[in-house]
Amino acid sequence: MLDTNLQHPSDQIVEIITRIYRARLTTTSGGNISIKDAEGNIWITPAAVDKGTLQRTDIVCMDVDGNKISGFHQPSSEYLFHRSIYEARPDLTAILHAHPPALVSFATVRKVPSMNIIPQARKVCGEIGYAPYACPGTEALGDSISEQFQRGFNSVVMENHGTVVGGRDLKEAFVRFETFEFSARTIINASIIGKPVYLSDEQIEIFESRIPGDMPESDHVDYPEKERSIRRNIASIVQRSCAQGMMISSYGNISVRWQGDDFLITPRDMARSEMGLEDIVQIRDGKREPGKLPSRSVSVHQKIYQHNPHINSIITTQPSNLMAFGVARKKIDVRTIPESWVLLKDIPTLGFGVQYTEPDEIARSFGPDRPAILIENDGFIVTGDKLLETFDRLEVAEFSARSLVMGHSLGELVPINEEQVAELRRRFSS
Repeated sequence: MLDTNLQHPSDQIVEIITRIYRARLTTTSGGNISIKDAEGNIWITPAAVDKGTLQRTDIVCMDVDGNKISGFHQPSSEYLFHRSIYEARPDLTAILHAHPPALVSFATVRKVPSMNIIPQARKVCGEIGYAPYACPGTEALGDSISEQFQRGFNSVVMENHGTVVGGRDLKEAFVRFETFEFSARTIINASIIGKPVYLSDEQIEIFESRIPGDMPESDHVDYPEKERSIRRNIASIVQRSCAQGMMISSYGNISVRWQGDDFLITPRDMARSEMGLEDIVQIRDGKREPGKLPSRSVSVHQKIYQHNPHINSIITTQPSNLMAFGVARKKIDVRTIPESWVLLKDIPTLGFGVQYTEPDEIARSFGPDRPAILIENDGFIVTGDKLLETFDRLEVAEFSARSLVMGHSLGELVPINEEQVAELRRRFSS
């Protein structure tokens, strides 16, 4: 769990570069990360060292004059552009550069992805800069990139190269990087099956303004064993969701019914992969656990539980293949293989913004034969009895969406027909 207030810069860098490498968002030789400490020294990944096996002793520290203070290796060949960015933007203390596939796709066709694809993407990444090509490791590349940061961009596409993002700390930089690549991947997938529909600035502003205010705090809270068990299950599924690309740091929420209409839910404004048991928020009698803020989707989850006694767990998230359908505003037909239809039935799509203007409509959209819905330009909501069942449905839905995106170039989908669906209904109805 990354705590930028406690961890040494070397440990922070190793943790994040390892996470990026395991997510296949960089290669053994590609990408670099740096942190500027309080004295102005720059801690940076080394040149020519395997990103898959990096250790804290491999990290190099350079002083403000460009002299090596510590480290067994030479600093990254891109050290010059890291230094240039810090000089241009004193407010930044972390820089992350990599070659993630979706953003490299934009870099090679020389286009900039719009973050108006999903509200939180615009909030996390902001406007996107574009740095013209220059040879790696040169001052010219540093000038090209730092000029974009000087203009106020925090996320930059590097022409025929990759991307670089900055943050006030490494956690913020990583969340920005992950959200940036997710958005690019969603746009590409949506472009395969149709045409992405972007939100206007006004739509995003209205959306943000309609997020409900905070619930009142409870006067009393206790943690019986059943409640603690639910926390462990939620934390476990969050970690699995992140590891399997079903959630990213900036979005994804889980709740589980505890007793009556009381439930536990993941917190807001926290990188999902860093969440611990103590961060989960108890909602009891319509009030939140003291000192904690639940996910902004808490009111929607609350309505779903109130309207649907058979639902005991909810996941809201944004896998990139499912979101391709939400962004292209195409109906997703999961009559692909028997498992998909048996677990998911038919998935309705609701219009953007409905989750905050008509939460009761969302709650009424679910039923025993409607466990999941897709909301345009926002997210996927899936429900179930047990949390593992809900997660299974999420996995199957994203696998189905991926198959549909991949199959688009092969020909038109031939779904399981009505007679076959009727047979499945007879055989697998509960």
